[in-house]
Amino acid sequence: MTKLVIVESPTKAKTIRGFLPEGYHVEASMGHVRDLPASAGEIPEKHKGESWSRLGVNVEQDFDPLYVIPAGKKKVVANLKELLKKADTLILATDEDREGESIGWHLSEVLKPKVPVQRMVFHEITRDAILHALRETRTIDQNLVRAQETRRILDRLVGYTVSPLLWKKIAPRLSAGRVQSVAVRLLVQRERERRAFRSGTYWDLTAHLNKRPDQASHRFTAQLVSVGGVRVASGRDFDEATGQLATGKRGSKELLLLDQAQAEALRDRLLRSHWRVTELEEKDQQRSPAPPFTTSTLQQEANRKLGLGAKETMRIAQSLYENGYITYMRTDSVNLSDQAISAARQRIRELYGNEYLPEKPRHYRSQAKNAQEAHEAIRPAGERMLPVDQLPLHDREARLYDLIWKRTVASQMANARLRLTTATLQVDDAIFRATGRTVLFPGYFRAYVEGSDDPEAALESQDSPLPPLRVDEEVDCRDLEAVGHETKPPARYTEATLVKALEAEGIGRPSTYASIIDTIQERGYVFKQRKELVPTFTAFAVTKLMEDHFHDLVDLKFTANMEQELDDIAAGDLDWLSYLREFYQGEAGLENQVRTKETGIDPRVVSAVELDELNAEVRIGQFGPYVAREENGERLTAGIPPDLPPADLSAELVGQLLAQKSDGPRSLGTDPDSEKPVMLKVGPYGPYVQLGEDEGGKKKPKRASLLKGMNPDEMTLDVALQLLSLPRTLGGHPESGLAVQAGVGRFGPYIVHDGRFVSLKAPDDVLDIDLERALELLAAAPVKRGTGSRSNGAGVLHDLGEHPEGGPVQILSGRYGPYVKHGKINATIPKEIKPESVTLEQAVEWIAAKAASGPSKPARGRKSASTTTKSKNTGTKKPAAKKSTAKSTTKKAAPKKSATKKAAAKDTE
Repeated sequence: MTKLVIVESPTKAKTIRGFLPEGYHVEASMGHVRDLPASAGEIPEKHKGESWSRLGVNVEQDFDPLYVIPAGKKKVVANLKELLKKADTLILATDEDREGESIGWHLSEVLKPKVPVQRMVFHEITRDAILHALRETRTIDQNLVRAQETRRILDRLVGYTVSPLLWKKIAPRLSAGRVQSVAVRLLVQRERERRAFRSGTYWDLTAHLNKRPDQASHRFTAQLVSVGGVRVASGRDFDEATGQLATGKRGSKELLLLDQAQAEALRDRLLRSHWRVTELEEKDQQRSPAPPFTTSTLQQEANRKLGLGAKETMRIAQSLYENGYITYMRTDSVNLSDQAISAARQRIRELYGNEYLPEKPRHYRSQAKNAQEAHEAIRPAGERMLPVDQLPLHDREARLYDLIWKRTVASQMANARLRLTTATLQVDDAIFRATGRTVLFPGYFRAYVEGSDDPEAALESQDSPLPPLRVDEEVDCRDLEAVGHETKPPARYTEATLVKALEAEGIGRPSTYASIIDTIQERGYVFKQRKELVPTFTAFAVTKLMEDHFHDLVDLKFTANMEQELDDIAAGDLDWLSYLREFYQGEAGLENQVRTKETGIDPRVVSAVELDELNAEVRIGQFGPYVAREENGERLTAGIPPDLPPADLSAELVGQLLAQKSDGPRSLGTDPDSEKPVMLKVGPYGPYVQLGEDEGGKKKPKRASLLKGMNPDEMTLDVALQLLSLPRTLGGHPESGLAVQAGVGRFGPYIVHDGRFVSLKAPDDVLDIDLERALELLAAAPVKRGTGSRSNGAGVLHDLGEHPEGGPVQILSGRYGPYVKHGKINATIPKEIKPESVTLEQAVEWIAAKAASGPSKPARGRKSASTTTKSKNTGTKKPAAKKSTAKSTTKKAAPKKSATKKAAAKDTE
């Protein structure tokens, strides 16, 4: 007999397998094996008539959850049951957090083991850690399971209760979420601040000085501070709401606001005077290193330094963890084990010397709200603390590991010591100030500086000394610059700053931040503009409804308290059932709130977006946001471009949108070949050109969007015809004879040959690139395995790894979009999921679901695709329903559209 060890992923299984002695069989569950129904099709027939079935939670029977095994997991479960028959022990080695504990419990409930069950936990996948965990097994922690189940039920209750109300009152397909809605509100509040912001203008002087004699090391700059004893106004003195000096400061003798003319006149006067040092001040400072990474700080730094989104960061970190390179990546602890501290100190001694090692090891404690110290910080796994150049890592994995290694090592290094120097200079009645900084001892700067990929380069930027000066010394002014400034609106959130804000407020859990940011973009509440997260007009309308009618659900303190109460349930200090009853069925519970408030919510009111100074309405319609205005007794409307930030919508822009709509298309001329008119039009996604008139039939005239950066006012017939000619053939490839084409797709301009695509970037232009240049780009681009032939009409975009049953799993680009492939089985990737974010586990689930579904058949007579269980922690389950239809779902992938509207609600954090 063997001992069956179950983990979540094939990669984790493969790594652990190499550390266990003989007699152990390691298998992957591919994540959760069961969950609440993802669609109406997964609700068994016997429950569909129940009032609670849409929720998937029987709120009338102590919030009993209805669990189903998705079609894609039936084969996985069957395989695990077969393996369990040959085992004398079941070891659940899922992740050490609540989610992992929950997966382990579900496996135990589904497999119904008749042999002893052990729970094995570890925070790094190394030989020592695995063997230690094997000796220290425990039972499943029911408190952790209950806390996770309560969180899951809460998310379902909020999502499935509030979302249908949003559909009725604002627009279809909207959703609310326990944490999602709070995150959106933070973004909306910041956009409101930007819209209310009024810029202020001020001027000052910058002096370019040098100590005598003039040489490079003697040059420095100084800023104007005061004139005639009155301080010169700076950005901090302005009122953001008016663009004027804050109340009590404007016109005050204690503040001088310079305009351009005054600044230039002052400059001319001071250039004729002598400059003298009147005061010198030196102050020594010490800087301490930042603590090791938690989940949220890793996401923040990876976004700032490596340009990675939270989701991509976690995907890479998961791979590093499962392959044994770093410790567990979902943690809010900054604690390091004695083993890690010892390894870091040894590495510091070897690389930098004893002077960079503090006398005593550093110990850190988390400052974030609701932090749990039970786990360890994210660090390199094992006791050797190997640098990245000694490991077989490449590309993003190498860069992220290097970031983690540097942060960990730096956290145990000595403080940096700085000397700050301030020089005050006088010229006539004006005072200038110059500051300098000298690094006396770099300390941890040698390994890691926040905000820089290269600590050595950052160290240089830390060092900006003043030349040696003395009081009463005269210096020369090489140039005196009058500089104008405009105050800036509050910066929009980036992924890094949003994660930081959520953590600071105690909203959600670090492990959920990546999925939250991904979800609010997929649901149309947010779009990315460079690195900024910009809320949409729909987000404004939904947030206003939630603030007015369900304020607790978007209140920061209320949501943070919910997280604390879930922690209390995990610790066994709070009864989960009493908590759920109060939240949902209490006098002020969610169920009662929705019931009593729904009739009082006017769709005409809540679908309007309140924006000042527009002289027009902004509304959310069935097809998106639009502006409307009455002119001469006629109601004019025009769609708002989906990528327009609400803070940037002005009265002038409203006029342009309405004018474009009322004026109709602009004629650019006639196509000489077809003799059809060519027009410039404006649609919901921006301006585009069109060949021919709309004839009302199924066949639409050819259209082409303007390229990024094109000005519609400058559009000409020639350029329009070039756009309409795309994709255009540049010629035949000299080796294959097949056509080389240039065109524009979902991801921007490209060239393509024999199914192989290469993106075009500036200065290459899709409209004028020639065959010679295209061949150069094709030759220079890396060839991905499997993309050199059109034999199957598709190109391999990414190799995901080995399937649990053997053989590669790949992402391919096909005629109808990207899909995953294993052997002869192809499975389409859901539209809402980006191909580059797909994991091996997701792909295996979709492939399994496709294999289980078999050839497409009519709905009538189709057999049940889900095995259903109703369960509490008691372990009791009901038999599978005979007639239910379900589509393949995964917890990570968004559910497909339901056959009935009632089950289309999304439950999400």
